[in-house]
Amino acid sequence: MRTSATLLAALLLAGIAGCGDDGAEAPAPPAPTSASPAAQPDPDARLALAGRAALAADRSYTAVYTYDASGQGERSVMATVAADGGWRVDIPGGALGGAADVAIAETAAGLFQCALSSAAYAITPSCVRLGDKGERVPKKFDPKIERVFRQWLPVFTDRQAALSVGMALPLDGSSGQCYSVDSISASLSAPVDVGIYCYADDGLLTAARVTFGTITLAGTPAAGPATIDLPGPVTGGEPLGLDAPPAPPVTSLPVPSPSA
Repeated sequence: MRTSATLLAALLLAGIAGCGDDGAEAPAPPAPTSASPAAQPDPDARLALAGRAALAADRSYTAVYTYDASGQGERSVMATVAADGGWRVDIPGGALGGAADVAIAETAAGLFQCALSSAAYAITPSCVRLGDKGERVPKKFDPKIERVFRQWLPVFTDRQAALSVGMALPLDGSSGQCYSVDSISASLSAPVDVGIYCYADDGLLTAARVTFGTITLAGTPAAGPATIDLPGPVTGGEPLGLDAPPAPPVTSLPVPSPSA
């Protein structure tokens, strides 16, 4: 599977270099013109994004990203992709209205949400199975940020996906090439989160800006593990929801009657 992804990347990137080769000097690639989703699809950008996404699908790493969500301030998110294809994204404030830290992880056994201990929410870490491998996190438990690391890569490499892709100006703090991604039809539900995605030449995601926030690579990534270890045992409990729990009702003590 990993060899196939590497071969796909090589073929896709070679296709860009070979297009229109008739002995004349190849034209320079179009200059980025916008940092927002492209209005017109660019076949070369579509092919280039597919090539980098194929490299990303074959890359194992552990990296910390700065996540800036509108109205919530900056947080540090850790993304881990294992050599066997499993992945895990640790998200501070990812549940209970920002009060609880969670990890979203996928292994051969399925898709999991894991509750993590923090200063504000001291617990024993445990995990709940959300679905089978390859499924999406149910909406009511979905912190969303995990999508940009792994779940959209098969869509980016699918040339039949309803996407409009163009070159984009670099996002602050990014490296490599940035691509604007939009849905190709307003009548269809977007197959990915619309926005800007930036990839290094080796397929590492260096930045992304989508509707729910912006992530930027912070520091140098390390090698990923052989496989993903869940932070706690899998239990039969309920996953943590996104919303803060309701405040407990306020009860007033009875006022004693004045003495006669």
